[in-house]
Amino acid sequence: MFPSVALTKDGVWQPGPYEGVELMILHQHESTGGLVVLRKFKAGYTIPAHTHPKTNEWAYVLSGDWEESGTTYTTGALFFAPKGTLHGPHVARTEVISLTMFDGPLTVESRRSPVKPIAVGCA
Repeated sequence: MFPSVALTKDGVWQPGPYEGVELMILHQHESTGGLVVLRKFKAGYTIPAHTHPKTNEWAYVLSGDWEESGTTYTTGALFFAPKGTLHGPHVARTEVISLTMFDGPLTVESRRSPVKPIAVGCA
């Protein structure tokens, strides 16, 4: 049996680091701060270019149309951004749901703002 199981029916959506983004925390690693989240990215919103200075990021698109660098990706696309690498802007052409993993604490740094830690809590 797995030592940890998360059921989305029991999860709670909470505000993400940008307007139009919500996160459902599925798992948080106690010692590394790493996270596995469902990310809801509302249609018509843009996440500006940014970095994650303390973590690598993987995002697997479960549904929706996500535009990146002029190309639209849909269900089945996997994105990887190494720690500290500038990525984005990301544009949600439709509502996008992704399974997103961070192997360290989730912090975001954009050209417009300094590093900001994201407050997370498991339901």
